[in-house]
Amino acid sequence: MARHATLKNAVLMLVCVGMMAAAPLALAQETDDEAAAQAVMMARYEAINAPTDSLAFGVTSNDSAGLVELIIEPRGGLMGMVEKSPISKTGFGKLFIKGGNFMWWLLTVAVIGLVFIIERFITLSRAKVNTRKLIGTVITTLKTEGVHAAAEECQKWRGPIAAILYSGLQKADKGDEAVEKAIGTAGVIEMSFLERGLVWVSSVANIAPLIGFLGTVSGMINAFEAIANSDQVNAKLVASGISEALITTATGLVIAIPATLGYNYFVSAIDRFTIEMEEAAMELIEALDILKG
Repeated sequence: MARHATLKNAVLMLVCVGMMAAAPLALAQETDDEAAAQAVMMARYEAINAPTDSLAFGVTSNDSAGLVELIIEPRGGLMGMVEKSPISKTGFGKLFIKGGNFMWWLLTVAVIGLVFIIERFITLSRAKVNTRKLIGTVITTLKTEGVHAAAEECQKWRGPIAAILYSGLQKADKGDEAVEKAIGTAGVIEMSFLERGLVWVSSVANIAPLIGFLGTVSGMINAFEAIANSDQVNAKLVASGISEALITTATGLVIAIPATLGYNYFVSAIDRFTIEMEEAAMELIEALDILKG
């Protein structure tokens, strides 16, 4: 079977590796920025912890509700670039910023999953042929023109079915056992080609929710730290941490669900290829036996 997608697959893999390498750098840069801003944030918390009148009907100059907005400092690194870009004005951009650092990991996982889903879909689509027409043409050619002509006919078709028929015909002069062995070996190779990349789709489906839950834990930790550093609890104090927790969880599930559906679709498609290869092999062996008899 011709591997038309080899160059394309290599390019896609390079894209994945580049995205995986960029995410840790972004997180490291944001960690440095956050450490530099820690002193400023502590000063803001001390201002909020001053005697307040948040629960009263009026609002005083020391009310923490008016000071909470001072906690939000401009971010650096890639997240700061997102905040300054037009993307931050969109609904997706706002959610991405509120989701925190773990959104970069989720974005990386989403890109990897999308790349491999598209690659597998294209590959399996190219491998699909009219199996009944292929088998009928090869068997007819075998009976009328011989083994060599049938093998040449197989080379005109793409896909795993044509590949295993060609391998079997190449050993037709060495007996049924050699034909079956050649078909079995070709079938293993073709199945490996069809299943290549599925482990990445499966990994994305499993890892995305875990990263989302990790972001949930991080957001809740931030929320409780805000509560611990404040004498009086204000809804705006913990809203940021809770938003991060909910956004990362939802994002992880949004990534995992299509990845799971894609994986199941590819597995069912590969199962159909397996059945068709077995049927094609049996018909070829029967045709060779009839031809010899």
